[in-house]
Amino acid sequence: MTPVAGIGLRAAHLAAVVRDRPATAFLEIHAENYLTPSPAFDTVERLRADYAFSVHAVGLSLGSTDGLEDTHLRRVASLVDRLQPTLVSDHLAWSISRGRYLNDLLPLPYTEEAIDVVVRNVDRLQETLGRRVAVENPSCYFSFAHATLSEPAFLSEVVRRSGCGLLLDANNLFVTTQNLKLDPRVWLDGLPVDAVMEYHLAGHAVNDADGEPILIDDHASRVSAPVWSLFGELVERFGPRPTLIEWDADIPPLEILLDEAATADRRVAEREAGAARAA
Repeated sequence: MTPVAGIGLRAAHLAAVVRDRPATAFLEIHAENYLTPSPAFDTVERLRADYAFSVHAVGLSLGSTDGLEDTHLRRVASLVDRLQPTLVSDHLAWSISRGRYLNDLLPLPYTEEAIDVVVRNVDRLQETLGRRVAVENPSCYFSFAHATLSEPAFLSEVVRRSGCGLLLDANNLFVTTQNLKLDPRVWLDGLPVDAVMEYHLAGHAVNDADGEPILIDDHASRVSAPVWSLFGELVERFGPRPTLIEWDADIPPLEILLDEAATADRRVAEREAGAARAA
């Protein structure tokens, strides 16, 4: 089986990746770390000769009623043009209001009005980049009382109207369904199979909120056993896709990320072998 799992390229590992050229299916960078010239970006451009890349934006603010900010969009487009990544993605969230950047991925109410906003922004992003992009499902900690749609129905309608794809984050899905007491399999039933372009895997923390556990998507640990199990369900339903190991806090040695990526590849191989035996 061709490996599908890659790792997030973090500053702490840049020198080791340049030196050792470890085997991994692809490297992912956060767009906002490379929007201006820097020695780090020069290094990324050199690595592009040896690795496939994905570009994951965190600040386009696809849910902003203000629309996409022109300067930010131009800079992301320039980065994508220079790097020519295999995948480009951002989140179903908003983070800009009246020209102010908020250092968070803030949730949207799942309403028809919000769909119009997201589709308008995704359309502009895809037109500017000249390519299909993937939108990532968020981690949810509450639901809006006036929401008229489920999250899968909202995502499906964004896909239908804009033609975008989905970045299906298994950890986010687990966090959301646990926090909101939903069935993840029912959640998955609502998604269009052909829209899934990529998977993300990460760790989460378990906090206590007045005696009730609440899961926090912190990207600061290994993938948990239930998330690995859910990942297997995704592969079974939607097939193998490029799969990223995310780790953004308490960064461990590079070998840990590579080990997690190897685990993802093994689990995909096991699912494919099981499907072949059942056929």
